[in-house]
Amino acid sequence: MRNLFDETSIKGMHLANRLVRSATWEGMCAEDGRPTDKLAAYYESLAAGGVGLVISGYGYVRSDGKQLPGQLGVHRDEFIPDLRKLADAVHRQGGKFCVQLVHCGGQTTEKMSGAQPVAPSSVKVEQYPELPAELDNNGIKELTGCFARSAARAREAGCDAVQFHAAHGYLINQFLSPLTNRRDDSYGGNIDGRHRFLMEVYRAVRHEVGADYPVMVKINGCDNLQGGLALEDAVFACRQLDEEGIDAIEVSGGTPASGFETPVRQGIETRINEAYNLPLAYRIKNAVSCPVMVVGGLRSYELVEGIIRREEADYVAFARPLIREPTLPLRWAQGNEVHSRCISCNGCFKPGLKEGGIYCVVEKIERESRNASL
Repeated sequence: MRNLFDETSIKGMHLANRLVRSATWEGMCAEDGRPTDKLAAYYESLAAGGVGLVISGYGYVRSDGKQLPGQLGVHRDEFIPDLRKLADAVHRQGGKFCVQLVHCGGQTTEKMSGAQPVAPSSVKVEQYPELPAELDNNGIKELTGCFARSAARAREAGCDAVQFHAAHGYLINQFLSPLTNRRDDSYGGNIDGRHRFLMEVYRAVRHEVGADYPVMVKINGCDNLQGGLALEDAVFACRQLDEEGIDAIEVSGGTPASGFETPVRQGIETRINEAYNLPLAYRIKNAVSCPVMVVGGLRSYELVEGIIRREEADYVAFARPLIREPTLPLRWAQGNEVHSRCISCNGCFKPGLKEGGIYCVVEKIERESRNASL
């Protein structure tokens, strides 16, 4: 019977358990995207807390793919030594480190990225802050190369794997979605065309890093948005990736325009609100042979243990619970199976904008209250 704390491997990458730190924005990098010692220390604390795989915050592969201040950059060769510091920090604590690669496409602004945003089609939709420019075929090929070169930097830096971001309304997801992809060329139309960019990115990355290096994807099982990517099309895309050798698929859902069904939902107060992407992940798991990770609203030990035991997914991934409590995996492993302390308020992201780094504001308030009472 499978167990949450099984030792496993993905393409030779040994993992101490089935717990994954899912990518999120930390706001801890320099203005140009260079990784900092602060970020390395943060990743080291996550690994020390017992999570088997740490996936970095979303790292942009070209400067115009940046969305938020302090976002990780993987677009320059001179950052390789700094990326190595991140990997070394995780390795010191016995963990494995994966770099997530992204281009935010139409979900950024000219002010943040330094250029007019680009997207599959020049359309104004709710998830775009401003009107993007449509990529031509040369621009698409150039961006494919940016993903591949960024993956090569991660491998050279000693990172254990890469994951490219095809979820949450970012550029690859924009190609997959009929809402944001209105093209009438070979990159548009039905899912055969709309998943072409996804496959070209995967093939370019695989060619660059080689057959022996773990390459993973994070993808929406559904955009939870009228006119967006639907589950059946996501299943089709995942099957194609699986047939070509993707090493693991992390399943998420939603975009910033998805109302109450965004990727980072609030109000996860009862078990019925947890694991909101599990039906999507389970559907994809039954369609592919590679390992499947599920992320989204996982808070209870009994729930995540059951997901693994019933083989509804192969790995469970967390972001906000590990912001509140980096030692959650270690606590569970030691037999303290109390529910995660995260209340899903999303307050952890506000300090990243104002103070140069995310942290749990509820934890800070409670700590200050305890200190004041002494």
